[in-house]
Amino acid sequence: MTLHTLSSGDVDPIGADARAPVIVAFLVFIGLSLLWIFHLVTQEDHPEKLYIADRSLSPVFNGFAMAGEQISVVTLLAIPGAITLFGYDGFGYAVDILITLGVTLLISQKVRNSGRYTLGGLFSLRASGTAPRIAATVVTMTIAIPLLLIQLRAVGISTALVIGISTDEAQVACTVLVGCLVACFAAVADLRGTSFLHVVKVPVTLVTLAVLTLLALHRFAWDPGRLLAAAVDNSVAPDAYMSPGLWPYTAGLGPLNAFGDHMVVILGTAVAPHLLLRVSASRSGRAARRSMGIAVGLVGVFALLLITTGFAAAAVVGSRVIGAVDGNGQSAPVLLASGVLGDGSTGRVVLITAMACVAFLAVLSTTTSVTFAAAVSFAHDVFGRSKRLRTGTGEVPALRLTVVVLCVVGLSLSAATHRYPVDFLVTFSMSVAASCVFPPLVYSFFWRRFHRKGLLWSVYGGLALCTTLMFFSPSVSGTAYALWPEANFDWFPFQTPGLFSVPAAFFLGWLGSITSPDDAEPDFPAVEYRLLTGQEVEQGR
Repeated sequence: MTLHTLSSGDVDPIGADARAPVIVAFLVFIGLSLLWIFHLVTQEDHPEKLYIADRSLSPVFNGFAMAGEQISVVTLLAIPGAITLFGYDGFGYAVDILITLGVTLLISQKVRNSGRYTLGGLFSLRASGTAPRIAATVVTMTIAIPLLLIQLRAVGISTALVIGISTDEAQVACTVLVGCLVACFAAVADLRGTSFLHVVKVPVTLVTLAVLTLLALHRFAWDPGRLLAAAVDNSVAPDAYMSPGLWPYTAGLGPLNAFGDHMVVILGTAVAPHLLLRVSASRSGRAARRSMGIAVGLVGVFALLLITTGFAAAAVVGSRVIGAVDGNGQSAPVLLASGVLGDGSTGRVVLITAMACVAFLAVLSTTTSVTFAAAVSFAHDVFGRSKRLRTGTGEVPALRLTVVVLCVVGLSLSAATHRYPVDFLVTFSMSVAASCVFPPLVYSFFWRRFHRKGLLWSVYGGLALCTTLMFFSPSVSGTAYALWPEANFDWFPFQTPGLFSVPAAFFLGWLGSITSPDDAEPDFPAVEYRLLTGQEVEQGR
């Protein structure tokens, strides 16, 4: 496989017959969505009501919303695209999103019972002072900005495809336009309004993907074996399509690299700040666990449909055609919607429009969640703590301003880096979460001797290692798919730094804690009691 096989080009698979009604319907959907969104906006100035909906979300409602958090534009477009182009190697990433919620399920009750809803609040369970909260905000921003960049870029590709112009210039223009719409909503959003978006997105997405899969099966006489055989035959490498090793970004790096890659996706996504914020919106710790159980079931269906959609796109459209539009295959679901029915049919227009609307809804809701959680972290943990009187006064304006700044930064970076292979930033973001959030939370919940020094060493040490190792990895230089392919300073032999940074963060947390005074931080039995019951220890107990 070469770069010439999977190169961007000016491809218009939608066709002139469908383009006008698709664009009109898509614009109508965007307009109705924005009207509905602004209807959901509240004028509430109380921080907790904005941040976590006053902890009033029911298990079923929050379970659907939690499942919606997993239906991001990255999973919706990138995973089917990876399966379409690279077969077996893409399949594993669909399974990862299901395992992710299993990990979140294990800690969800403790997160809710802690009474904290930001990463800084969770860090301060076992560490006093403002330094842990500042560290949490730094980590949250480091996780959020790359995710914003990549998601806006992905929706720009799919939107450009819908309007029939898939050139680089059109994709940048679509990224900017859609990004501005997302910024408008994010600037006025709260957790409850975002939750409604996620709840609506789940059934709409599942139904759309199910219809695409069923129509593809119909073309192969309802025989999954024939569909899979056609996917193999239409791939760029039929002999290697159903075997590991076709993924070009990790070719030659070995199974240890694959293990590290999946590890950081699972651990990093499980403790992403926007997911922790949503867990905290549950009514109780028990309700949080119920929500996660519902989310696991829904995401299991979603993962199955992502897999079938990827293979169906390869069988119906062909990997080479999809690779000609964009090298990562992110257009695969839209191209499948375009190719599964004949030209000129009303159903084809409806399917293309539905897929485009699902992609827009995914980027609108997920980008808003990521941005909102990062802004809450700054407003509550940094701005709110800088005042002598720690009240909610002024936090809401700071929240809104931070959202706008984050959207502008993410949109600017997305447009500026559009022609560069920066998809490795998703791996970097997940590695930071896995290295700087997962170890401190595990220690905070389960280890008696964990203290402030250990937390700061774990967070900043993990962040420094992630940044350094990623910069010297094959994702940045030395390979055909690197950011700078002509350069050659990739002395770190793995694509993901998490393979080393996660255990190193655990080690630094241990080392820093055992060199700290035992009586320097909050009493662990009191913290443990709250994590188990959701209540403070009674006086005299």
